Amino acid sequence: MITAEQVKELRERTGAGMMDCKKALDGTNGNIEAAIDFLREKGLAAAAKKAGRVAAEGLVTSYIHGGGRIGVLVEINCETDFVAATDEFKSFCKDVAMQIAAARPEFVSKDEVPSDKLDHERKILRAQALAEGKPEKIVDKMVEGRIEKYYKEVCLLEQPFIKDTDKNISQLLTEKIAKIGENISIRRFSRYEVGEGIEKVQVDLAAEVAALQK
Repeated sequence: MITAEQVKELRERTGAGMMDCKKALDGTNGNIEAAIDFLREKGLAAAAKKAGRVAAEGLVTSYIHGGGRIGVLVEINCETDFVAATDEFKSFCKDVAMQIAAARPEFVSKDEVPSDKLDHERKILRAQALAEGKPEKIVDKMVEGRIEKYYKEVCLLEQPFIKDTDKNISQLLTEKIAKIGENISIRRFSRYEVGEGIEKVQVDLAAEVAALQK
């Protein structure tokens, strides 16, 4: 069984993501040295080191869906304009824009979720758990588990990738950093949907016809 201590050690030695470290250890029966080699071969250890570098180039990509009913603008940064012009980078940008259109994230990462919004969500989830008759001593643990599920709904980086749900957007990003060889970051996005936020007037045609006949 892979322990949290093993995952922590591998992360500290390679800088790779937690899930990548866990997968590497699973695939090497817990052998740290073999797991390091595995991560290096996949380019994931190097990707983690690149993630600290400044990315100020990139693209603003747009995506329109449903005959113009949904529109997305997303800024994705890389280190050089050379990489920004490559098909690999452009394809990644398009995939991210499509993800935003389909999955409706509200934030890029967990860090962007306002603390008051999280507190409000925790309060609701706690009340739900108590209403379900869950013992008080396990409610807090349940709430944190449900907060993680909430993150997967509202944070782009935590969402399962629509084209391959076995990985999330954060893992896809790490793979692209390793493959392209530059730091890449998803900076910001806006999503628009026709009629969103507008209170639509409900028309009862039957009632209108009946009123005219009086």
